[in-house]
Amino acid sequence: MDDAIVIGAGPAGLQAALTLGRMHRSALVLDSGEYRNGPVAHMHNVIANDGTPPADFRRTARGQLEEYGTVRIEQRTAVAVAAEDDGFRVELAGGPAVRGRRLVLATGLVDELPEVAGLAPLWGRRAFSCPFCDGHEFAGRRIAVIGTAAPHVLGMLHPLGVDATVFTVGAGPTDEFRTAVESLGAAISSAPASAVTESGGDVVVHAGETATPVDGIFVAGTAPRQRAPFAEQLGLRMLPSGAVEIDDFGRTSVPGVFAAGDNAHRATLPGVVASVVMAAAAGQMAAAAIVQELAAGH
Repeated sequence: MDDAIVIGAGPAGLQAALTLGRMHRSALVLDSGEYRNGPVAHMHNVIANDGTPPADFRRTARGQLEEYGTVRIEQRTAVAVAAEDDGFRVELAGGPAVRGRRLVLATGLVDELPEVAGLAPLWGRRAFSCPFCDGHEFAGRRIAVIGTAAPHVLGMLHPLGVDATVFTVGAGPTDEFRTAVESLGAAISSAPASAVTESGGDVVVHAGETATPVDGIFVAGTAPRQRAPFAEQLGLRMLPSGAVEIDDFGRTSVPGVFAAGDNAHRATLPGVVASVVMAAAAGQMAAAAIVQELAAGH
């Protein structure tokens, strides 16, 4: 039985494994090959890695983990988890189950996009959600902001001098929405976005009879969901955001189960923070708490 099983091999899971490895605790990392930032060409707002492709980041991290003999990474997909005796049992697709004394859920979220035809293929390439991650690259350029939280996102992007057109989805803008958008100097479409296409170097947003060419899209108000069913299987306490509730050390409501990354947050935060840096920090904190728990029981 391993000291810990880490499900997920993004920044949170890899950092958790590094922290466990440096303390010579045995850890098995299960990598399904699916990552929230998988479609993204370059990470941004990550100190010392600004502009690094996420795949390169993961490759470097995995290479560094090879130096720690107590850490193993396997390209296998967990399908079910359950408490068992003095630890946890993890069922794997196409293979025997594995067991660990502690469990780290670092499976992340899946972004549920608005029902706008053609938007999903552009996700991470020409369409984004995080101004901190991708706003700078669109400074002074034409953008579309789509969704119910457009005024909030537009307010953050406004200092970048963007030439913005705002679109709703499924219904036209309310007077309050229109006032908020226009106060930021942005144009607003009277018809909701129905489709997006690529034409030459442009992305074209279709709304009613209008086609608006832009350089990129920001989706304001995605509805992320848990990528994996493990929180439900374990009966973990959840937050209104849809994330797992954790304490300051990444502990969930079930003893021995930790969560790290954008699938979890503290109740004091209003929602999930999608950040490579914060995901890695959460993975480190959860692993440090595991090391201390195990040390107390030797």
